[in-house]
Amino acid sequence: MSKREKDDVELLRTWALPSAATLGSSVRAKGLLLELRARLPASSKKLLVLDGGELVLAMPAKAKTEFHAAAAIVSSAMKAIESLPVIPREIEDILTIKPGERHRWLADGRLPSAGTRTVRLAGRAKKITFHVFDAKIVEELLNSGVVDEWRDEDKAATAENRRRAAYKAKLTRSLRKAETAAPRSTPGPDEPSAALEDWDAFGRDGLLR
Repeated sequence: MSKREKDDVELLRTWALPSAATLGSSVRAKGLLLELRARLPASSKKLLVLDGGELVLAMPAKAKTEFHAAAAIVSSAMKAIESLPVIPREIEDILTIKPGERHRWLADGRLPSAGTRTVRLAGRAKKITFHVFDAKIVEELLNSGVVDEWRDEDKAATAENRRRAAYKAKLTRSLRKAETAAPRSTPGPDEPSAALEDWDAFGRDGLLR
C-alpha cells in the first residue's frame, strides 16, 4: 500500500447522543455539538460532526496523535453530556415556547435560571450575556405539561387586566361627563361678589368717602 493510500485511511469514532441529553430537540443536539467542538483544538473542531443522532469524529490515518487526543476530550465530555446547561434557543425548541414567553416566565420566577453565560459571537467584538437553564428542570417541565397551564394563567391575567383597564376608562369618562354637565353656581345677594379690578386704587382716590 502506498503512503498516499495509507494517509487516506480514516480514523473513525462515533458517540450516540442519548435522548436524555437532546430532550428530543434537533436544536439541542446541534448545541451540544457546538459545545463539544469548543473544547477541541482549533485544528480538530470541524472534524467533529453530527450525523443523525450520533457525533462522528473522522481523521486521516496520519493524524493518529491528534485523533486520539480529540477522541479523549469528546469521550470525557460525553460522561456529563446530559447535565450541560440548556441555552435560550434550545429551551424554546424543547418546550415549544416563544422568546416572549421565556422572558416573561423567567422574570416572574416560573422558569428558574441556572445562572448566566457571557460569550462573544463570531465576527463581533461585543459580548452578550444570557440566562441558561438546568437540563433536569427543563426535562421536568417538558414531561409535566405545565407550560400549557402557564399559558392559561397568562390568558386569564391578560383578560383581567383588560377588564380593569376598561372599567377604569369608563369611570374616568363618567367623572369627566359629570363635571362638564354640572351647572356653574352664581353668587347670591348675600354672598360677596368677585373682587373688582383696581379696587385698592379706587379706594385710594377717595371715591368711597
